[in-house]
Amino acid sequence: MSKKNIEECIRASLEAYFKDLRGEEPHSMYEMIIHVVEKPLLETVMQHADGNQSRAAEWLGINRNTLRRKLVEHKLLK
Repeated sequence: MSKKNIEECIRASLEAYFKDLRGEEPHSMYEMIIHVVEKPLLETVMQHADGNQSRAAEWLGINRNTLRRKLVEHKLLK
């Protein structure tokens, strides 16, 4: 799946979200979207990195401590 396909998927999901609102105004969308995208992103990257936080952090382009904090926030550390 290319970057363009991921963008299209997100765009379609956002359009469906607005449709489901049926005219009501959304609130705190940025925080909600980041939260729902970040968890599966972290889960998938950690799986492909075989649980190696240093490798996953490098792939994500973030500091390992930041990754660890986000894993704790999303309750992904065992």
